[in-house]
Amino acid sequence: MSAQKMREVVRQIQGLPAEQAAAVLAVVPRKSARLVAKTLKSAIANAENNNGLKPETLWVKEAVAGTATTLKRFVPKARGSAGPILKRSCHIKIVLSDS
Repeated sequence: MSAQKMREVVRQIQGLPAEQAAAVLAVVPRKSARLVAKTLKSAIANAENNNGLKPETLWVKEAVAGTATTLKRFVPKARGSAGPILKRSCHIKIVLSDS
């Protein structure tokens, strides 16, 4: 999914408590919201298991969607020509803080 589509959802959770951010993502009717929610859930689990933090105290300090590699494909067009298709992808980065 393109970073532009992902950024619309990521901006909605910046600065929210982690549990509230997960609740917001659960009601957003976009495919990108499901992917961001999966990443947020993973970040909460990492903070809990690796750093011993409680999920109730976590805040979304930073949430960013950056561009990644683009797969370039072609589709046949009229009169023997070819038209480009750009299959975009992105990296989701979520930073949680306990303060």
